[in-house]
Amino acid sequence: MPLVLACDIGGSHFRLALVDEAGAIRHDVTLASPGEHEDGGIAPDAWWDLFATAAEQLARAAPEAFAGATAVAVCGVTRTQVFLDAAGAPVHAAITWRDARAAEIAEELRTRLDAAHPETAHVNAFHPLARLAWLQRHAPSAYGRLARVVDPKDFINARLTGVVASDAISAARLAACAASAEAASLFAGAGISDAVLPPLLPPGATVGTIREDVGGALARLAGRPVVCGSHDTWAAVVGLGAMRPGFAYNISGTTEVLGLMSPADRTAEGLLTIDWGDGLNQIGGPGQNGADTARWLAELLAGWRGEDADVPAIFEALLALPRDRAPVLFLPFLQGERTPYWNPAMRGAFLGLNRRHGAGDLAWALIEGIALLNREVLARAEAAAGITCSEIRFGGGAAANRLWAQVKADVCDRPVVVGAAGEPGLVGAAALAHVAAGTYPDLSAAQAGMARPAHRHLPRGDRRPFYDALHAQFRRAVPMLAPLTTDLAHLETPT
Repeated sequence: MPLVLACDIGGSHFRLALVDEAGAIRHDVTLASPGEHEDGGIAPDAWWDLFATAAEQLARAAPEAFAGATAVAVCGVTRTQVFLDAAGAPVHAAITWRDARAAEIAEELRTRLDAAHPETAHVNAFHPLARLAWLQRHAPSAYGRLARVVDPKDFINARLTGVVASDAISAARLAACAASAEAASLFAGAGISDAVLPPLLPPGATVGTIREDVGGALARLAGRPVVCGSHDTWAAVVGLGAMRPGFAYNISGTTEVLGLMSPADRTAEGLLTIDWGDGLNQIGGPGQNGADTARWLAELLAGWRGEDADVPAIFEALLALPRDRAPVLFLPFLQGERTPYWNPAMRGAFLGLNRRHGAGDLAWALIEGIALLNREVLARAEAAAGITCSEIRFGGGAAANRLWAQVKADVCDRPVVVGAAGEPGLVGAAALAHVAAGTYPDLSAAQAGMARPAHRHLPRGDRRPFYDALHAQFRRAVPMLAPLTTDLAHLETPT
């Protein structure tokens, strides 16, 4: 039975696994993701150290299986920039997906960049061009040595093979800064060299082979192909079997991401449209809330912190409490929001509180608030694509909670299907590796053979009037409160 080595670099956890052709994880290692510096950055070498450590542990636990791995594929966090010199060494800490340090520079850039360029509207605090401008201004020595900008997964691939490259999907926002039919290059407008964009490969292409001198347990895999993976969302969509027209995906981990797979290349306000290959475009994007938002409320209500907080158990207990007839509306913007508002200064709110409301009402409001945001993104994507989503494939940690899946189905009024794979990103990365190894002829066949549904949650018709009304209130509340919460975010309490 052929096995491949698949890696998923998550925001909270780093996973390395040996995966078979049916998508079953035979052996795996999960480690905590590296912590951020005080300035919010992460040392790129920390990701490599985790990869090497996990490989050593796998090799000890299953030596024959490890040595027999036929190919390697890595997927990982998106919206995270690793800055490399000409030799492939980091010149600065990586700027991560939730880092908003470039917000002020992004505003400046938008006033200078050509408004006719289709990418100008997408330049915000999380955009790679704004982060490059931040590096240029605040770390000029590092910027002076900069040669390439890649993702964490690409950095690991470079350490394995000696080849620096990325994929066209992960680097789509940076690649879109090139000159267009409408306007000149945004690189030129920002005063940044477009040479920082590395060679771009399609997901599944071979980056290179593992070097003889890579060292440690990985030396046993010298000469094996290293496949170009994509970001964690793309890999998870494959692992859920959602890479099909009319399907939507919702990956719920530390944060959430939702998108619609559309054969049409259409745009929608606040959403990202990216060509994902094979005639499919994803319309949607990443958010700033998810399991981390749930953990905040669980810790707040239960009085527990850190590893002591059993979030699923706390929420199960909270949601079993009696619920008041008057709902609470939650705006889940604790850390600002990306899709579809792209405002790092937005903040959350509980609306409609009365004296009868208790902890259970707040827990219900939280899972409904996240689902209402999902509905807003999906509605914009469907309107743009001119199609109705046939079902939402739901994966990630929160997908293990059947009540949360049912609430998403009820709020979005679409079937929600939970995949059998607990780690769809690993399965998606493994699918790429299995195609490279010849186990499957193409990605479509690999997806069919490896992505299996487990549970289907149908929307309940009797809930529709309530959630239609609640979504209408959500849509009213966001533009009304965004300026207020943004102003509050800039206030400081006196010492």
